[in-house]
Amino acid sequence: MTIVQTDIKKNAPSKSTSKEPVIEINNLKKSFGSQQVLRDVSIKLYNGENLVVLGKSGSGKSVLIKCIVRLMNPDAGTINVLGENMSTLTSDGLGVLRQKIGFLFQSGALYDSMTVKENLEFPLRRIRKNLTEKEIQEKILEVLENVGLADALHKMPSQLSGGMRKRISLARTIVVDPMIMLYDEPTTGLDPVTSDEISFLINDVQKKYKTSSIIITHDIECARNTANRIIMLKDGEVYQEGNLDEFEKSPDPLIKSFFK
Repeated sequence: MTIVQTDIKKNAPSKSTSKEPVIEINNLKKSFGSQQVLRDVSIKLYNGENLVVLGKSGSGKSVLIKCIVRLMNPDAGTINVLGENMSTLTSDGLGVLRQKIGFLFQSGALYDSMTVKENLEFPLRRIRKNLTEKEIQEKILEVLENVGLADALHKMPSQLSGGMRKRISLARTIVVDPMIMLYDEPTTGLDPVTSDEISFLINDVQKKYKTSSIIITHDIECARNTANRIIMLKDGEVYQEGNLDEFEKSPDPLIKSFFK
């Protein structure tokens, strides 16, 4: 039995969030030469919520989540993840914390030379070293079933469609039971039906694995389908924050241009 569904009303994001922040970003700044990409950005991700960060290309969305996991170092500001200050962590401490964070890259980032099974085994063997071989195989089958691709176990990434690759990438991310999920443009390049399937999966992961998630997107349907709360970035700054209803009813011309 999979958790892939087709009825959006049955697949809305979970509403059971708390006001305890799992990520707290304060006054974040990041520039590349003379180009200031993030300007004094402050954001909180609360326990159990799906937070959509919306904005046009170049608004700083992807740079933001890369700074969160220290794939990039900010120029100023602080990022606290699960109570840890990211800028002061040692390499070992950063490695341990990253094991609690799932990052779904825009490209999927599967290893092309490995089968689906091997792609999922790789993080399990590195991170969940206490698992037996039987437990590893059971976990792999569980997450593949949860993304609706149990029959893809022995396929190579080249044999998968774009939507299937995205789902396998998601399976590889959740196989180690992360507490936080970061999604970088999860529906980019997908047709509308497949985009909806990925949005449904994001909600299912939230419910089944009790994750807190930041979803970077410019896809309004993805935002509508997944968001507990939305933050819009414009020119590297927080332009607006609120729930879906507040955004859809906003008279602001920029917001109306997104939600028309």
